[in-house]
Amino acid sequence: MQGKVESTNSATAVYAGIDVSKDWLDVHLHPGGQSWRVENSQVGLRRLRRHLDEQGLRPERVVLEATGKYHRLAFRTLSAWGHGVVVVNPLRARLFAQACGVLAKTDRIDARLLAVMGHSLAPQPNQPAPLQLEQLQELVNAHSAARTEAIALGNRLEQSTIPFLKTELRRRHTSLKGHGKRLEAAIEQLIKADPGLAARYTILLSIPGIGATTAAALLAGLSELGRCSAKAATLLAGLAPIADDSGRRQGQRHIRGGRMLVRNALYMAALSAARYNPDLKAVYQRLCNAGKPPKVALTALMRKLVVLANTLLTQNRPWEPDQPKTA
Repeated sequence: MQGKVESTNSATAVYAGIDVSKDWLDVHLHPGGQSWRVENSQVGLRRLRRHLDEQGLRPERVVLEATGKYHRLAFRTLSAWGHGVVVVNPLRARLFAQACGVLAKTDRIDARLLAVMGHSLAPQPNQPAPLQLEQLQELVNAHSAARTEAIALGNRLEQSTIPFLKTELRRRHTSLKGHGKRLEAAIEQLIKADPGLAARYTILLSIPGIGATTAAALLAGLSELGRCSAKAATLLAGLAPIADDSGRRQGQRHIRGGRMLVRNALYMAALSAARYNPDLKAVYQRLCNAGKPPKVALTALMRKLVVLANTLLTQNRPWEPDQPKTA
């Protein structure tokens, strides 16, 4: 039977799951089975706090799904009130629901499964990103979208044969390029206004092959750099070879998952490093000479770049030709 995932054991710890939408927060407490809905606003969050206080409840963990911008208010507010808040990937939450045998999907069911997930898996609470980093992430995402749209418009412009359409596409393409330039200026201004971001940005720019766009993408999309291991950095970037073995079969390793914005930026950086970074250029040529496909060789460069960036940020020093590159 679907949905038989609630624990019947009496437990002192309480876990809250919150399904987030634009207008509402659906809340479920596990164990106990209480469910209710409040507005996704400061007023609704105060109602949630008052409801918990009246019953003397303090959840061990509060589990939310990442939902773009809609979960940020609840994440930041509940963390400020001292709750341990966990933000999980929606795909991970859905796979957990399927593992529990729950195929149906509603807001109340999702909230219940998030609470059970917090109890069963005990994920570690997250901390909200600083406001400057959150703003940088939004600007970098907008710049990435503008570049993608500009490339698509450029391709359409090359293929178009109707003069009127070519004029319209050229006008939009020019406007979009100007929009991208203004976004780049805003990103640079935001980074320079924050001493911590500016120092990390300078270190990243010192690496041959990493330009302003890639450095900003690493700052915004991989803020853990300098505070994690090299293996963790490659895994977060989606560049770690994932095992695929079963019994006697040893499957081919492939990269998967990770943060697409960071991986796309590192791909462009690897193309540049294969030409202008002496050490990585030698690695690229050696791999190609050994019969590796060019994209496999570029993936190896991407992995080396993120490890190098993590090492330099950990040691708080810029890249220098006569210094060791990795740790």
